[in-house]
Amino acid sequence: MDTPSRLALWAELAETCGLVTVQQSLQQLWTLLLLCLVCRLCFRLGGVSTVKHVASLLAGIYSLFLFFDSSMLWVLLLSLLCYLVLLLNRHSSFRGLFLSVIILAYLLIGELHLIDTVTWHKIRGSQMVVAMKAISLAFDLDRGTVPALPTPAAFLGYVLFVGSVVFGPWISFNSYQSAVEGRELSWAWLRSSALCVLKSQACLLVSTCVAPFLFYLFIPIQGNAVTQRWLHAYETAVSFHFSNYFVGHLSEGTSMLAGAGFTEDKDKVSWDLSVVKPLSVEMPRSMVLVVTSWNVPMSHWLKTYVFKNAMKLGTFAAILVTYTASALLHGLSFHLGAVLLSLGLITYVEHVLRKKLASIFSACVLSRPCAAVCGHQHKKEFWVMGINLVFSLLAVFHLTYLGSMFDPGDDEQEAERGYTAYHTIHRWSELNWASHWVVFACWVFYRLI
Repeated sequence: MDTPSRLALWAELAETCGLVTVQQSLQQLWTLLLLCLVCRLCFRLGGVSTVKHVASLLAGIYSLFLFFDSSMLWVLLLSLLCYLVLLLNRHSSFRGLFLSVIILAYLLIGELHLIDTVTWHKIRGSQMVVAMKAISLAFDLDRGTVPALPTPAAFLGYVLFVGSVVFGPWISFNSYQSAVEGRELSWAWLRSSALCVLKSQACLLVSTCVAPFLFYLFIPIQGNAVTQRWLHAYETAVSFHFSNYFVGHLSEGTSMLAGAGFTEDKDKVSWDLSVVKPLSVEMPRSMVLVVTSWNVPMSHWLKTYVFKNAMKLGTFAAILVTYTASALLHGLSFHLGAVLLSLGLITYVEHVLRKKLASIFSACVLSRPCAAVCGHQHKKEFWVMGINLVFSLLAVFHLTYLGSMFDPGDDEQEAERGYTAYHTIHRWSELNWASHWVVFACWVFYRLI
């Protein structure tokens, strides 16, 4: 394809895909952004905190109605159920564990028996955010981080906080309380919020209009049938990645616009909420960092409220429990469960292998970058950077493989219903189960050394 033809196709793609995508996105989002702004102004007005909690609650309910219509009742029911369980167990010291079991039972029963699959998948994100908030609050009550059970208005204002109830992210109850106090309006706050919304739209454009045509219009690469399958898998993975970045950056923008997502250092307020780190995923050092960079708040939630509580079972068992908990929160989806459990296996094998290599060679080749002062003798030699580069390329390989299943193929409605087990097995079998074989080989190598 010559350059003029390629430029003409780019122009047509920008007009037929780019403009339409951004226009439709903003039409759906402007009301939510306005609700976040109104909630922020209510927090600044001062007065009784109960009024602020009610404002947060009402704005959250209306935003749920805008996106899910009457299906929002399932999210409200979960919120009320969580508070009822906490109220009935207010003198217990195992509220976190008990509420976790109740929530998982509710989610499983709802998905299996109470509501159709398409509707359940539509509200799954909001259900997960409410569940994470309630569980974290229960554990914080057990640990004394939160001194007493909040009032009904404070609890519902928290779990249905308009800045995070639709797109996330999870925020702690103490972070929500800080938002309710109402920090001063500033250009830094408005600029940070607007920048996140702009980044979300850019990621949406890449996911919708660039990634699907990456090796056809933008980076013309051709090969045999095997090469084409892997190139298509990479396009699918990149499209899926940027759809996640779209949600992540948008959740940063809505949360900050509504007054959450800042840190304080003495009198200085920094609006620096970070939900996703795209560069750490697309150019990864390790799969361990990919997992933590994919959704920073959720990674923190899983580490704080699941992994640390499961560590008494052993490191490998704690990892499996953590990824299983994440899979259950995402719903009974075979492909998500397969991806998350595969991620658990990949990150564990990578971690122990690199730890062993770092010990043998006394080199900075761990999954995470070493501190400025560490006990390794070799830090920036070429062979050290070469080992890290190999693991980086291996991470890209794993991400391409895992992301390949998010291609709906000819059945677009399958993504709405949830991918079947056949879809997952078929996609991975097309790639000869390559990632799983590589992980097995790495584990054998680790055992040998």
